[in-house]
This record gives sequence, C-alpha cells and structure tokens, in this order.
Amino acid sequence: MYLAHFGFAQYPFHLTPNTELFLGLAPHYEAIQTVTSALDMGEGVITVTGEVGTGKTMVCRMLMALFAEHIQLVYLPNPLLSDIELRQAIAQELGIERFDQVSIVDDIQARLIELHRAQKQVVVLVDEAQALSDNAIEALRLFGNLETAQHKLMHIVLFGQPELDERLAQHHLRQFRQRISFRAQLRALTLQESVAYIDNRLQHSGAQGEILTLNHKRAIWRASRGIPRLINQICHKALLSTYFCRQARVHNLALFDAINDTVDSRKPKFKRPLLWGWSH
Repeated sequence: MYLAHFGFAQYPFHLTPNTELFLGLAPHYEAIQTVTSALDMGEGVITVTGEVGTGKTMVCRMLMALFAEHIQLVYLPNPLLSDIELRQAIAQELGIERFDQVSIVDDIQARLIELHRAQKQVVVLVDEAQALSDNAIEALRLFGNLETAQHKLMHIVLFGQPELDERLAQHHLRQFRQRISFRAQLRALTLQESVAYIDNRLQHSGAQGEILTLNHKRAIWRASRGIPRLINQICHKALLSTYFCRQARVHNLALFDAINDTVDSRKPKFKRPLLWGWSH
C-alpha cells in the first residue's frame, strides 16, 4: 500500500519471514551455526528454542536455503500430527509413493538406507515442535534410532517455544531427551542489534534518507523488548500511518500510536511522544 510513497521495492516489515531481508545478527547466526555444525558432525537430534516472535521460523527457512545438495530435506510445518500421520508425512517427503500402516516403517528404513548409499543426509525439520503429541515424539525417537554401524540415517531438528524444553523435561520423555546432542536458544535483540535490524530492512527495501530517527528506533526497541516480530508490527503500523498522513518520514504521533496499538502493556510513561526526536 505504501511502497510507492516511500520508494520501497518490497515491504520492509512484512510479518511473513523473508530470507532476502535476513541479517546475520548474533542470536540467529549462532543458532544456524549450532545446527549446521551438529549436522556436519552427524548428530541425531538438535533443538532450537525461543520465545514467540524471536525468529525461529526465519532461522528454519535460512537453514533450508543454506543446506548443501547432499542434504535430503524433510520439512514438517504442521506439528499437530498423530504418530500415524507423522510417519505418512515423512514417507511422502521421502518420495515413497505406496505404503501401508503395516510396512510403512520398514519402507521408510529401506528408503533411508537407499539415500545413505547415495551419500544423502536426511534431515527432518519440525516447526512449532512444542505442539507435538507424545506419540509423535516417540515415533521421531524410533526413527532417530535408525543407523548404520557409523552413521545416523535420520537427523532431527526441532524448532519450538520454551514450552518444548518443558515438555521434553518430563520423565516419560527422558529417552528422547537423552538423544538431544545440541541445543540452541534464541534471545531477544539488544538495542544495537535492533537498530541494525531496522536499518537493514529499510535499506534492502529501497529506503531513501532517514525515515526513522535513532530516538524512534530506541523507542521501538524498548516497546518491543527486542522481539523481531513486534519490531516488524510497530514499524509496519508506523509507516502505514505516516503514509496516510502523506509524510515523508515517520512522525512521533504515528510511532506513539503504533506502539500503543501493538504492545499495550509497554506504553511510554509520557502522554505525548515529544521526546522521540521530531515534535510533529
């Protein structure tokens, strides 16, 4: 809607993860490095956890984009699967066209051995893994047990909210928990990282000149607590309001309203945003 007004080639703060706008800030870079290093070492199960909006799906998509050709990807975006449905989803992702419930595990194992002989590394990515049922987790554990004398036939990466760690800490899931070799945790962005995050998205979208002042970016960081999704929401709403007012740069009241509309519990203590730079 406001692309032409600001001269953008794309929306800089769209909520859908856009790998073209990815900036390798420490929290996300470290998570990607943890997963890729663990896979290079042949580890079986890795978890990536973080609060809502910290960038788990972006990290997941970056991994998918960065994976080398020898990796056979199995992507499971829907965790609300029974153990039967999970096996079926994995079979379909591995290109197994015909299967039944009696032979499906054997069919998957045969396919994994075939891929291993072709020097393919099978990696299963599960998004929103905190929602997996106990039966689905058990099915993954059994697949993780499949191996040759020296190599795992299936590597599993779970992306989830902190509740995933709480789930896996339960006594009855201890067998699966013991198979987790590496863990990565996504944290919120610091002030410096948040400023770099905002600047990177504006610049890569074609911004000309200063649309947000440094004081504005500080206010956005404080209100969002450094959570990328909230940063995106605040900036998007502020740009939209600025467009409606036919302003070239974000004005204080537009940002003030965007913050209050997004994070009600983090309202600034002052009634009007006169301390954020421009007073208009």
